[in-house]
Amino acid sequence: QVQLVESGGGFLQAGGTLSLTCAASGRGFSTYAFGWFRQVPGRDREFVAAINWRGNFIDYGRSVLGRATISRDNAKNTVALRMNNLKLQDTAVYYCAGDLYGSGMRQEDRYDTWGKGTQVTVSP
Repeated sequence: QVQLVESGGGFLQAGGTLSLTCAASGRGFSTYAFGWFRQVPGRDREFVAAINWRGNFIDYGRSVLGRATISRDNAKNTVALRMNNLKLQDTAVYYCAGDLYGSGMRQEDRYDTWGKGTQVTVSP
């Protein structure tokens, strides 16, 4: 069982780089797959990136493919999301989610542990 807290959101410029961190507390970090999702008010939550529990499989959503990088540090109990060449449409609340022994799925209902989210606003 882990609890997740996202950090690193704020105001960023288009063309810049986003760096988010998901910090986990509790037991079992290394046995969880983690995903990043984002949501704009009035829209469905969108898959961004995922990494499986072993850390040997990574997947990215279509809208961020080629720009985003997800990584995990089991020694620090953290998951990172970095994304370059930010666009205005990257503005959203970004969420970190965990899935025990997960394989890094895209479907949000696969994840049963969620952070509260961090706001990312990209300005021109």
